[in-house]
Amino acid sequence: MIPTLQKKFVMTAMAAITVLIVFMLGAINIANMVIVGGQIDRTLRVVAEHEGGSGLLPRPDTSMPRPFMDPPKNDYDTFLSSNFFVVRFDRSGAVLSVDVSRTSAVTEAEAEEMACRIYESGDESGRTGRFRYLLGESRSGRGSALVFLDTSVENLSYLRVLLLSGAAGLACWGVMLLLVIFLSRRAIRPIVENMEKQKQFVTNAGHEIKTPLAIIQPNTEALELFQGESKWSRNIKDQTLRLSGLMGNLLALARMDEGTGQAHPTDVDLTGLTEAALRGFAQPMEARGLTLWADIQADVVLRADPAQMEQLLSLLLDNAVKYADQGGTVWVSLARLEKKVRLSVQNTCETLPQVPAEKLFDRFYRADAARTQKNGGYGIGLAVARSIAQANGGTLRAEYLPPDRVDFTACF
Repeated sequence: MIPTLQKKFVMTAMAAITVLIVFMLGAINIANMVIVGGQIDRTLRVVAEHEGGSGLLPRPDTSMPRPFMDPPKNDYDTFLSSNFFVVRFDRSGAVLSVDVSRTSAVTEAEAEEMACRIYESGDESGRTGRFRYLLGESRSGRGSALVFLDTSVENLSYLRVLLLSGAAGLACWGVMLLLVIFLSRRAIRPIVENMEKQKQFVTNAGHEIKTPLAIIQPNTEALELFQGESKWSRNIKDQTLRLSGLMGNLLALARMDEGTGQAHPTDVDLTGLTEAALRGFAQPMEARGLTLWADIQADVVLRADPAQMEQLLSLLLDNAVKYADQGGTVWVSLARLEKKVRLSVQNTCETLPQVPAEKLFDRFYRADAARTQKNGGYGIGLAVARSIAQANGGTLRAEYLPPDRVDFTACF
């Protein structure tokens, strides 16, 4: 129980940390893309406004005192540090000139072919390969100029920030995982101590209650020898047996939680165990007028604890007999499907419980809020059955089969 609780705590904490780290890394990379994208747009506009002519940009005045903090690059420096080429067109769309003096990435022929393709498409701005382009009116007034800006450095910046932030995020995630694992036991310690006290209380109370129960039963039988059997004495014996069964389930569940009820697997003839269990419940089923439909596959052998599997069958059949409607039907099936063994116990009921099927495994669940014996409940017996199934490497689930069936299926 404690390792499971610790595992859930670690998984929950790491899920929250993972979401936080992913959100932070996403925000950082999106902000970087927006900022760098804005710088690219600014550079492209500066280059396009001057059509690649550095002489058209005034050199800034450097005689002014430098500020405390270095300002961002001005238009002149931005222009000089950019790699681009320019293709000019006349009014009819013919190429007037090609200037590739500011880049070595393309030849004049490649630049002209690329520019003609963009010009004919009618797009005024966009991206092609490593270049961003912008089409504008020529400063000479004789046509238009198409400027291509090399953005490979900026693309590398995107990738660099993505990789560095991802590596940093992964490292932080690993450190947080170690920290959460280290602190998890301290965090769940109050819960563990409370659970241990509860389990100890159940165990002690169970053993204390067993003593008066052992006295009440024989005393009631002795009283019947002198005064004869009555409805009150029968009721005392029935309730004593019922309470004994409840305490047995509570103690079994406590042993499971404490880890002392571990399975000791051997090869179990599950077919034989199931048939024997059905013979043991034949009289209770007959007393309630229940019809039994059994489909038991022969020679089903399972690697499990024999005593625990016998208890599992007893709990599921007792539950079916107890909560089936008077004169209803109980179905029991056992089969090996490929590598799995499937055991199913179904029963009809007057009305299906008004809660999700998984609620039936709650330890003290009852079908009625008043907790009356008439309507009864599931709970503790099914909780023990599920613990037994899990201890033997299996699962136990509940399912409603309309209109009036409740199905409990164990798979191993």
